[in-house]
Amino acid sequence: MNRQATPTAAAPWTDRRRHAPEWLAPALFLAPALALLAVFLLYPLIESLRLSLVEWNGLGKGHVDVGLDNWSALLRDALFWRALGNNLLLALMSVLVQLPIALALALLLDKAGRGSRTLKILYFLPLLFSSVALGVIFKNIFDPHFGPINTALNAIGATALAQDWLGDRRFALLTVTAVVCWQNIPFYMILFLAALASFPPELREAARLDGASDATIFWKIKLPHLQGTVRTAAMLAVIGSLRYFDLIYVMTGGGPEGASELMATYMYRTVFSSFQLGYGSTVASAMFLVVALIAAFGMRLTKRFETRV
Repeated sequence: MNRQATPTAAAPWTDRRRHAPEWLAPALFLAPALALLAVFLLYPLIESLRLSLVEWNGLGKGHVDVGLDNWSALLRDALFWRALGNNLLLALMSVLVQLPIALALALLLDKAGRGSRTLKILYFLPLLFSSVALGVIFKNIFDPHFGPINTALNAIGATALAQDWLGDRRFALLTVTAVVCWQNIPFYMILFLAALASFPPELREAARLDGASDATIFWKIKLPHLQGTVRTAAMLAVIGSLRYFDLIYVMTGGGPEGASELMATYMYRTVFSSFQLGYGSTVASAMFLVVALIAAFGMRLTKRFETRV
């Protein structure tokens, strides 16, 4: 006896799944992350740009629409341009100091092999400390009266070398830059170590069989292998330096006389000390534009370099 098969209830649902758009599943998975980015990144950015067009102390309900007056004042603001210059100097010093030292440490630890585990942990420790805690510690270390640096210099008779490291505008920015570099070198060291771990050992052995020295292997083989990592590290160092805030604010607060002022510290003081929320939002928006332009320029330069290599 023949029985005709009856369609099941799941058949329509299966048919709908078969004809669903290919982009639907990825969109559903990305939706929560995109929603978080919209709430915590896109909305604050748009709100900051809107507040840059008003004059408001952030306390009352009323505000005055001033159009582009805040932006016009920013272009004439000598303190902002000094802060931008300090950010660029910090970025330059970060690239010239942090990356070579980090690369040197990574090469030494890579050559040491398994016996370098303890050294890796010790070198990585500065990155684990809170920036605020490090700021307090180094503020006491560089204290001109009771700090261990000046105490040691006075003890060995080098009194002329003892300085007010954070209170003298000649040394303030260089001092905090040294601390910033000390804290962030371990991050780039780990970055280079990861890149060196992917280096094929066969290339090193073949070069040694051809009589190549360690210096030749580094310059001719390892460094070209690391060029992508070096470019990434340089971009991260520049962008991070342009956004730096916490450690420098704790150590100097942007002083003395704006000698270590950064765009972020200037924005913070404008909003929370001077209660100029509109103008502070203008500084924050300008800082975003500067970071975005430099990042876009760096990415384009990197892509052009990659095509040539």
